[in-house]
Amino acid sequence: MFLPTLLLLVASNVFMTIAWYGHLKHKDSPLWAAIVVSWLIAFVEYCFQVPANRLGHQAGISAAQLKTMQEVITLCVFAVFSVVYLNEPFRWNYLAGFVLIALGAMLVFAPWQQASPM
Repeated sequence: MFLPTLLLLVASNVFMTIAWYGHLKHKDSPLWAAIVVSWLIAFVEYCFQVPANRLGHQAGISAAQLKTMQEVITLCVFAVFSVVYLNEPFRWNYLAGFVLIALGAMLVFAPWQQASPM
């Protein structure tokens, strides 16, 4: 169930990124319209996010691991979105920060760490 969870999380994050940041390209639209459209898009995001978490957790992926996967996917989706859709440059320090976050994510998925109750 890892692959379906991963694909659902990617789809979820695409919609989440559009909902949260897509309106930045349309600054002339009223704020209330941006909020309503963002909420409608976020509904679609939840239609992917909830099944992803349910399937992943049922398959043995911990909640902390699911959240970590979601955050890493979010950074990847956002990096592409900001460059392609918002036409913002991708700077070296963004990459360095993302790499550090990815290294932190590796700790959450540490294969040398055995599951034990706290």
